[in-house]
Amino acid sequence: MPQVTADTPLGLILLALAGFFASGVNSFAGGGTLVSFPVLIGLGIGDLQANATNSMALWPGSLSSAFGYKERLGAIKSHLVSLAAATVLGATLGAYLLVQTPASTFRIVIPFLILLATCVLAAQSKIKSWILKRTVAIPPWCGWGFQFLISVYGGYFGAGMGIMMLAAMSLFVEGDLHDLNALKNPLAVLINVVAMSWFLAKGLVLLLPCLALMFGAVVGGYVAARFSLRVSPDRLRSIVVIYGLVMTLWFFVRLR
Repeated sequence: MPQVTADTPLGLILLALAGFFASGVNSFAGGGTLVSFPVLIGLGIGDLQANATNSMALWPGSLSSAFGYKERLGAIKSHLVSLAAATVLGATLGAYLLVQTPASTFRIVIPFLILLATCVLAAQSKIKSWILKRTVAIPPWCGWGFQFLISVYGGYFGAGMGIMMLAAMSLFVEGDLHDLNALKNPLAVLINVVAMSWFLAKGLVLLLPCLALMFGAVVGGYVAARFSLRVSPDRLRSIVVIYGLVMTLWFFVRLR
């Protein structure tokens, strides 16, 4: 039986399906990278290239979300301007660190990154509940520091960075969860754009697999929007968390 790789017809179909489900998971519960990234690896793409290709393929979802919350942005636009610099600097550093990381080192780091993203996703409901009840406030400069660190992570790997940003922003931004999402989404796009620029310049993005993933992601995002009320986000999140733990174990075993 011929080997299925990312550049074969069956491999491209699998990538489109991975993009479809990753985008749908992002719409309902978050954590879509945990779905699509392992598929890229499983189809024979190198770890660094898989990370870069996945980041570029899924970013349209953040862009569409940013437009969806644009009416909410007016009240907190000043924060967007002030956080943009920290975001660009952090994402630049994260992307730079990734392209400088030897493939052998990144292979070791991957299971820890996936475990971190899985834990953040598992705690998403509690984090959002805490955000709504928040009573702690920190100075704006501390918020810029948090955004810088999260952007470093976002430029380097990115899975789970959205909920990290929401948690950090709740400490220094006045507004409800919708306002925080309105602020988070354009900053996530900014992180992706900065990281993609680095990845493209270094030739880490594989065009054909990226397009297959992106096509599936666009269709998946549309379908998710149409059927959003028929799916339980909590149940889907639990499934993705279990999947993320299995993938963590698999990537640890792969190190042997």
